[in-house]
Amino acid sequence: MNALYKTCLVIAAVGCINWGLLGIFNFNLVEFLFGDATIITRIVYIIVAISGILSLGILTKDLDR
Repeated sequence: MNALYKTCLVIAAVGCINWGLLGIFNFNLVEFLFGDATIITRIVYIIVAISGILSLGILTKDLDR
């Protein structure tokens, strides 16, 4: 399960970077790479959302071990 959380964190971080680029420079990296409103773009957004939700599970883990 540790690998799942790490993978989800990486994908969520990529999503955060995309939101930062969008907010600061009005540049959407996902749409630049995969096109505007394509099915691939929607899949990427769904994967990032699922990764963010799964990453919330880290809040309940004891990270001091």
